[in-house]
Amino acid sequence: MFMLAMRSIRQRPGRFLATLLSAFLGATIIMTFNAMHDTAGQPGVDAVSSDTLSTAAGVVGGYGTLLVFFAIASTLTVNVRQRAAEMELLRCSGATPGQIKRMVVGEAVAVALAGAALAVGPAMLGGRALLEVFQDSGQVARSVEFDFGPVAFLTGFDITLLAAGGAAFLAVRRATGRRRQGGRARTVLAYAALVAGAAAVTSTFVFSATDAALMAPPAYGAILLSVGCALKAPRLLAAVLDRLPLGGASGWLAVRNLRERAGQLAGILMSLILFTAVATATLTMQAVESDAVAASGAVKSVDAKNLETLNFTVVGIIVVFVCVMLVNSLYAATSYREREFGQQRLAGATPGQVLRVVGVEGLVLTVVGVFFGTAAALAGIVPFTVVRTDAVLPEQTFGVWLAVVAVASAVTMGTGLVTARRVLRTPAVRAVASAA
Repeated sequence: MFMLAMRSIRQRPGRFLATLLSAFLGATIIMTFNAMHDTAGQPGVDAVSSDTLSTAAGVVGGYGTLLVFFAIASTLTVNVRQRAAEMELLRCSGATPGQIKRMVVGEAVAVALAGAALAVGPAMLGGRALLEVFQDSGQVARSVEFDFGPVAFLTGFDITLLAAGGAAFLAVRRATGRRRQGGRARTVLAYAALVAGAAAVTSTFVFSATDAALMAPPAYGAILLSVGCALKAPRLLAAVLDRLPLGGASGWLAVRNLRERAGQLAGILMSLILFTAVATATLTMQAVESDAVAASGAVKSVDAKNLETLNFTVVGIIVVFVCVMLVNSLYAATSYREREFGQQRLAGATPGQVLRVVGVEGLVLTVVGVFFGTAAALAGIVPFTVVRTDAVLPEQTFGVWLAVVAVASAVTMGTGLVTARRVLRTPAVRAVASAA
């Protein structure tokens, strides 16, 4: 099966480009920040600098691990689903489900290994640049020299390979018929995340306005709530579609397509919810904190600067990863609909009508993702603002939210429409015949 996996990669390398890109970006981020552990562990590094570097590596490294898994899982899920006919042929030829799993996992690990190897150079450059950022802000002493050692190297490869193997196993397991058990586990995890998120958000009121850890409970609570909503994405989408008053042929077709493909679109919706919630909550709370410190006339401590740097860095990482996940998932999902678009055109639909259907689908996905992501973000923003400033909803929320929605809308709508337009260039008869 390993040889079959290598042959599959050589014959169809294009289908693995999305996974390669996700692994490359993930390994780059993980190694960049874990290089701070190597740098902090050098002899002669002072305690303040060591604490700053270790905190950055620990916090962002944890986020990076989760994002690598989600990014690779989203691309592999689409990849496996599109290869259903190929896998069925292998099973008819005598391959067992276990052999197919090993083939898909072997493909994912091989591609992830290549992505991690390519990431070493950029990670070294990124680590140096990150250290200079900390030094320019006064958080790390100028005497500290950059070190890219075994912690960065091993964590980058280990986490990327484990994430790829685990994501591939779950994707092919779902595709080979064990959906019921997976659905139950997903439901349990969703409710656990929602309960934990609600508890974290509620605990905000235990802190005082001057506590250094005040931002942590609402921030983590918003993240957990968004994870819970993201895990329930298929059901949330189905519930919204049942109440969606869209008229006209384009609206009817869009709702019908979304209802039938709710499970397939879960990855896209998950990305939108997580991006909206984490970006809105983190940036708004950081803006409120910065304005409160400025209004009091106080000078930010090293810990406060560390927190601010980490918040902006985490949001930046999430933006990059979610954009990659959205583009990969939407591109793969839309490209796979070549035959569907061809059949619609042979039935009398014009390319413009097909594009309108795709546009309405993207609009619905964006609205649903932004709505639930915003709800999760507000669940963290409001308690934090009440404790920190005695207000309820900070004035910074609207500007941050508009920027987040603009990015989410541009990526979702733009990728879907551009990919659909490219697919529609294929003559309808050829599209139906080639995909048959």
